[in-house]
Amino acid sequence: MNDFIPAPIAQLPWRTILLLLVMASFGFVVLYSAAGGSVTPWAGLHMIRFMVFLSMAIVLSRFKEQFWKTIAFPVYIVVVVMLLGVELIGAVGGGSQRWLNFGFIRIQPSELMKPAIILAVARFYDLLPAGQIRSWGAIWPLLLLLGFPCALILLQPDLGTTITVFAGAMTVAFLAGLPMRLFVGGAAAIAVLAPIAFFFGLEDYQQRRVTTFLNPENDPLGAGYHISQSKIAIGSGGIFGKGFLNGTQSHLDYLPEGHTDFVFATMAEEWGLMGGVAVLFGFFLLFRWGLGVAIRAKTRFSQLAAAGLTTTIFFYVAINLMMVMGLAPVVGIPLPFLSHGGSSMMTIMICVGILMSIDRHPGRRGGTFD
Repeated sequence: MNDFIPAPIAQLPWRTILLLLVMASFGFVVLYSAAGGSVTPWAGLHMIRFMVFLSMAIVLSRFKEQFWKTIAFPVYIVVVVMLLGVELIGAVGGGSQRWLNFGFIRIQPSELMKPAIILAVARFYDLLPAGQIRSWGAIWPLLLLLGFPCALILLQPDLGTTITVFAGAMTVAFLAGLPMRLFVGGAAAIAVLAPIAFFFGLEDYQQRRVTTFLNPENDPLGAGYHISQSKIAIGSGGIFGKGFLNGTQSHLDYLPEGHTDFVFATMAEEWGLMGGVAVLFGFFLLFRWGLGVAIRAKTRFSQLAAAGLTTTIFFYVAINLMMVMGLAPVVGIPLPFLSHGGSSMMTIMICVGILMSIDRHPGRRGGTFD
């Protein structure tokens, strides 16, 4: 059979592609139900975007490691410039200024920074001599690489994306070999500065999100409404759920943003605990593949980039699930392959495409395209 299949197609990780197709298709089903049994406005567009971005990921898989090394810093600079453009001419939506509108497409540069920061930090530590990993020269460039985009994203304001960008870069730095004492000291400093940041660094609505997270029942019809309704939807699903198209919280509009940030609650109400376990198992398989790519990689850059990109997807999932279950403040992070949203899906598929590229070319030398 392999004699009849072109080598570039046969070399693709078809198990992973099939897994992503199954998860996105389940997302289509959930969004179809969230719209009251209609392909519009979310489900159909969701699958169209997925197929377009899957094609993009397959194209990205053709590039070799040297290509990603070459573009790591230029792409980072371009995205930083785009973030500056958001502050100057960015489109406003939902009270936040986060998008660049090019007419035919609207892009959220902060989403693009998630893979861009991973490639840039991985490239920096790839260039850094091993003997300098515990020196000050291994720290201050990282702070600069992180400082500019995090400050610009906070100005939008978008705390959730800032956390994801920061966490992804810190993961790469940790795996690169920075001393543990730096992370322990950083965590202690964050704990000390957290109260100051809460009162002077957060917007009023962000402060309400934190206080609501700590005590959502204090204002169940106001600031705590999202979390309270999400918990009700998840809990009412029971073991096997209420059944397809039978969710009441989402269909009666009790659950806000049931097609984006709180899509897991929409799903859990109709599919129950079994549906939730199936979704988590799907993500587990994806993470296992991504970490396997990092383990199989033969160069420092590939290992760091693959691990960083995998943990970036992990942070999407972990923060969203903690958010909808009341274990973290509501920060507006979508659930990959289930939530409706173009920018986040594009970011996830860029990560997947680069992982496929590393898996296909785990450190071999040569040109930049195959």
